[in-house]
Amino acid sequence: MKKVLKIIVLILLAFLLCLTALFFYLSKRPAAPANYQNKVQTGGKIEEKYMSNGAYEVSACEEAVLQGFGKYMLYYPSELTETAGPYPVIVICNGSGTPLSKYPAVARHFASWGFLVIGTEEQYDWNGFSAEMCIRYLELLNENKTIGDGDSKKANIFFGKIDLENVGIVGHSQGGVGVINAITTQQHSDGFKAAVSLSPTNQELAHNLLWDYDASQIKIPILLSAGAGGGDDWVVTGGQLEEIYEEIPSDKVMLRRKDTAHGEMLYAANG
Repeated sequence: MKKVLKIIVLILLAFLLCLTALFFYLSKRPAAPANYQNKVQTGGKIEEKYMSNGAYEVSACEEAVLQGFGKYMLYYPSELTETAGPYPVIVICNGSGTPLSKYPAVARHFASWGFLVIGTEEQYDWNGFSAEMCIRYLELLNENKTIGDGDSKKANIFFGKIDLENVGIVGHSQGGVGVINAITTQQHSDGFKAAVSLSPTNQELAHNLLWDYDASQIKIPILLSAGAGGGDDWVVTGGQLEEIYEEIPSDKVMLRRKDTAHGEMLYAANG
């Protein structure tokens, strides 16, 4: 009997070790593979063009901060160090369980088209706070020739090179809610010129999670998009996405809608 129990304990231990290894692997696996652009089927010439990388080589840097989101991560055209700029900005809001470090390929892709891309390690991006802090940090970089204090003081390559008059924002799922709150409730909400909210958490689920947002306060052009089937339906269905769309108080156009499995729903509203 003791031998049998010993075998059972060893089997359970082996199972737990394998499960721990699996969770560790999944936590480190990129949410977007480095070659994700080669795996996406595009729907036309324009999509095909912009799914490819742009003409700019890309560099990256990060800055640790005493905030819950840990650090700022910036991706930018490498030529920035040698040119006057300024460069337009894309702010990224993270989805649940997907800090920016899990999909740097997306940020690099955006930056290759001439954008300065910024995001954080925020795990709770629904309220748009980290997006707000990204804008404040960019203001700091744009206005100061040096950054840091004492021995950590260094030249600032971004000084005067950030186009804060042309800032866009994008986010998925929880981050899609973060996009809406960043452009409606945060202090620098008026600083955003365009937004993309991908599969934003439906309003009922968001309310139950205390992630409330108010689409009726949106005042800038925004694109709402979600998958039809394939996993996004529990976050937002076609009908729920349309409810969000209808609340936006502006001229609107439905660009395309497919209700087939693994299709897509796409809406746009002008500010």
